[in-house]
Amino acid sequence: MKAPVFRDGDADADVVIVGSGVVGALIAHQLVRAGKSVLVLEAGPRLHRSDVVENWRNVSFERRIGSDFQGPYPQSPLATAPLYFPANDYVGLTGPDASSFHQGFIKAVGGTTWHWAASCWRHLPVDFKMQSTYGVGRDWPISYDDIEPYYCRAEEAMGVSGPNDPGKQSPSERSKPYLADMIPWGNGDKVFAEVVNPHGYNLVPIPQGRMVTPWNDRPACCGNNNCQPICPIGAMYNGIHTIEAAEKLGAQVLAEAVAYRIDTDAQNRVTAIHWYDNNKVSHKATGRSFVIACNALETPRLLLLAANEQNPNGIANSSDQVGRNMLDHSGFHCSFIADRPIWLGRGPAQSSCMVGPRDGAFRSQYSATKIILNNISRVAIATDQALKKGLVGDALDAEIRRRAIFGVDLSISLEPLPDPSNRLTLSKTRVDGHGLACPDIHYSLGDYARKGYDESCKQLRHIGSLFNAEEFVITTALNANNHIMGSTIMGADPRDSVVDGNCRAHDHPNLWLPGGGPMVSASVVNSTLTMAALALRAADAIERAA
Repeated sequence: MKAPVFRDGDADADVVIVGSGVVGALIAHQLVRAGKSVLVLEAGPRLHRSDVVENWRNVSFERRIGSDFQGPYPQSPLATAPLYFPANDYVGLTGPDASSFHQGFIKAVGGTTWHWAASCWRHLPVDFKMQSTYGVGRDWPISYDDIEPYYCRAEEAMGVSGPNDPGKQSPSERSKPYLADMIPWGNGDKVFAEVVNPHGYNLVPIPQGRMVTPWNDRPACCGNNNCQPICPIGAMYNGIHTIEAAEKLGAQVLAEAVAYRIDTDAQNRVTAIHWYDNNKVSHKATGRSFVIACNALETPRLLLLAANEQNPNGIANSSDQVGRNMLDHSGFHCSFIADRPIWLGRGPAQSSCMVGPRDGAFRSQYSATKIILNNISRVAIATDQALKKGLVGDALDAEIRRRAIFGVDLSISLEPLPDPSNRLTLSKTRVDGHGLACPDIHYSLGDYARKGYDESCKQLRHIGSLFNAEEFVITTALNANNHIMGSTIMGADPRDSVVDGNCRAHDHPNLWLPGGGPMVSASVVNSTLTMAALALRAADAIERAA
C-alpha cells in the first residue's frame, strides 16, 4: 500500500485529484489499486448518510414539494454551491435562457451522486458524430466503439442493472449484458407502456445504478422511492462507495480542501496544486500526474482562477475554449390526471422512459427529446393541490387519494448544441468564502432546442389524449437538469478544443480533465455514465503515461 507523503501541511503523491465525485472516485480507485499514491482534494465536507436521512425527514412540507434535494446536505460556508432554498448568487446567470441553467449540486466527499436518480444511460453511436450525420453540432474525436468497453466497465464499477432484452435497450449495441436484469416495473410503468408503445413512443426500462439483490456490499433496492435526495439504505450507487473503497487501499482524501492555484514548469507540465483548508491556511500538493475531476462548472472556474504567468488566460486555455460550450438538458414537465389508475410511487424514483423521439432524421432540424415517467410518489403534490381546493375532512382525504392514484408527471429533456457563446467567466464583484471569484454564466438555449420543445409539446398533447387527460399542463419555463457538460470540450485540434480523446489537456502533458466538461454532444440522456466511462478511459491513459 503506497500513500501520499505529508510534510509541514504540504503533500506529495504520484497522482493528485481535485474532486471526489464519481469521476474522481473511479480514477482514484483504479490508480491506487495499480500501486500509485493518490491524494484527493475535496472542497466540501464529509457527510454521514444517517444525518442526511434525518435532515430529509425533518424538511418542511414546502421544501419537500419544491424538490429541495440539496437542503438535507450540510454545505461548507467556504465552498459555496448554488442553492435553491434559499437561492443564492454564487452563480451569476445572464442570457435569454439564464433561468434554465440554474444548477443545483452538492460539494461534499462523494459528490452529487449522493442525490441523483441513478439513471445510467449510454449515448447512442450516432451521438458521437452529430456533425457528419446530421450537419449540426460537432463530432467527437472518439467513436462509440472506442468508449463502449468503458461503458461496460463503468456499469460494473457502479453496479448497474438494466434490460437484457435488446428490444428494450437504448442503444442495443453492447458487447456485454448488464450485471443484472432490469428493476421490475411498477403498475404505472406497465400501464403507460401498454398505452403509448403501440404509438411509437417506445417506453423502455431505465438502466439504473442499483439492483434487486445485494451487490458489492450494497443492499438490494427495496423501493424507498426517495432516491432523491437520499437512498436511506445505500442500495443506490453513490460516489462515496468508490471513495471509501479507494481509501481502504491507501488513497488519502482531504475534505474541505479548496484548490485555487496551479503551478507549471518551463515545459508547461503541472508541478503543484495549492489549496486552502477550512482555517483558510494554504497548502501545496506536488505530484507526477494531476486530474481536475470537478463538475463541468467548477472545473473551468478553477482553470480560470489558476491563470499564471505562463498561462495568462487560464490553465489549459490556449484555445480560449475553457468555460465555453456550456451544456445542460434544459427540461420541462407535463402533468395531468389520467382516466385510469396509475399508482406512481412504488419502486425507484425513475424506472421508465419514452425514447421514441431520441433519434431520427429530424435531428438535422431540431432537438431530440426523452420523456421520463416520473415515479416519485404523488402524495405530497396531491395533498398540496387538494388543500388549495379548500377541502377538509373526508372530502380532502378522498381528493388526495384520487390525485395520488390517477396523477401523472412527465419530465422531458431537450438536446442542446455546443455554442461557444454559452460561456462561464469569473465574476468581477462576487467572491466565495475564501475570497475566490464566483462564476458567471451566459446561456442561450438556441433555436434547435426550442424547435424540439415545440415538437415535444405536440407529442405530449397526443399522449394526454390517449389517457383522456384532465388538468393537462405543459410548463413553459425551462428547468435545469444538473447535467452540466461541455466546458472543457474534447477535440483532435488544440486550436478549438481543450482536451484530447483521453481527456488529457492539449496544453499540459500531465493534466487530465475528465467528466462532463469534455463531452462534445449532450444527447438527451443523463450524462453520469458517459462521465464515468470517460473517467476510466482517462485512468488508463494516466497509467500508461506514468
